Amino acid sequence: MLGRSIGALSFGPRRVPCVLGAGGISLHKQEGDETTPAGLHRLRRVLYRADRLGAPPDCSLPREPIAPGDGWCDDVTHRDYNRPVRLPHDGRHERLWRNDGLYDLMAVLAYNDDPPQRGLGSAIFLHVAQADEAPTAGCVAVSLPDLRWLLQTGLEAIEVPPG
Repeated sequence: MLGRSIGALSFGPRRVPCVLGAGGISLHKQEGDETTPAGLHRLRRVLYRADRLGAPPDCSLPREPIAPGDGWCDDVTHRDYNRPVRLPHDGRHERLWRNDGLYDLMAVLAYNDDPPQRGLGSAIFLHVAQADEAPTAGCVAVSLPDLRWLLQTGLEAIEVPPG
């Protein structure tokens, strides 16, 4: 595992600054370790807040608006582990409808989801970065304008190198 949390995504000749997990990058991601998993991760679909963004984002991926009752299960003991859920939910979960804007636009990454293996990490997204570029809990985050641009270009996957 590396100890860095700032990186860059390359798309053609353009490099987009990104923020990674507080624990750096890991080849052996575990639930709660705050690392970003290394590897090539396809983008499954795009989720967005229509009340903040208006029209669906311009991209070729499937797009779905989120609602106040949407969440993502990160409970390793629950049958819904690393799956979207409706709230309230009886397992530990993360709310997708956030006040801070981080999930106003996000892509679900194909990580530990086909099928999910308990304890190997959940809720790994490409999402909006905090203005102060604070590390994530294991996701990859970029500015909202960069995320819009990346999705418009036809981005299908991101690669997180092991170091």
